[in-house]
Amino acid sequence: MSVAEAAGRLGMKPPYLSNVESGRTGLSEERLRILMQDAGGTTKPFADALTELGRSSGKGWWSEYRERLRPSLMDVAELEAKATAIFNYEPMFVPGLLQTPEYATATARGGYARASHHEQDLDVEFRMRRQGVLEGDGAPRFHAVIHEAALHASIGGQGVMRGQLLRLVEASRMPNVTIQVLPFDGAVGFGTSFTMVEPVAPELSTVIVAHVERSLYLGDPESIARYTDWFARLREVALPSLDATVLPEAHVAKDSLGLIQRLLYPLL
Repeated sequence: MSVAEAAGRLGMKPPYLSNVESGRTGLSEERLRILMQDAGGTTKPFADALTELGRSSGKGWWSEYRERLRPSLMDVAELEAKATAIFNYEPMFVPGLLQTPEYATATARGGYARASHHEQDLDVEFRMRRQGVLEGDGAPRFHAVIHEAALHASIGGQGVMRGQLLRLVEASRMPNVTIQVLPFDGAVGFGTSFTMVEPVAPELSTVIVAHVERSLYLGDPESIARYTDWFARLREVALPSLDATVLPEAHVAKDSLGLIQRLLYPLL
């Protein structure tokens, strides 16, 4: 529809609708639903999710950090808070939602970004608070594929790595958490980490692709489909997920838990 056609359907003047499209003014929920219905191809869950976005203030526990941390971290926390599922691939580090404070501090201290210890500690504090999203009623499903390389790295020393590996085993006991390891001798994985955050309406999913300068936030259908397919392939070639309830003698094939247990022995 042209702007004039859409404005006519909504009973408003074209310049007003142009201001809506440019983000200078808002559109009532009633008019939004009329426009979505006339446009076609919009499911009710998608329409409901869009209207809920319009009602949301974007505020949460992360708001108290707005003046102290970079805006991209606020975006991540807000996306996670509204997620029903989070899919994360990490080739070099343990996912932030599964890190111990000691491991997170070691990565902050050894990072490429120039920052004071106070700024680094604030970043770690924020990361630890983000982990609360995995707990309680309505917590999203979290599925992580971690390359074996991340588990061999000696970040912070043997004690820190031992604590981090044990944390992965502990986290695997959570009913909404799935952890797989992509082994060295398996299919080659991607070299860049990415996270796909899926809300109630999958059409509103966001893929965050990590970059040393500035992460990419992708939300177009083609990108969502592409990264969904890539994560499915990673899941397929990774080792079976961690299951801390399985006794060692019950392991009949190489799996993620067995690999982590093997890495733990030298750290005793």
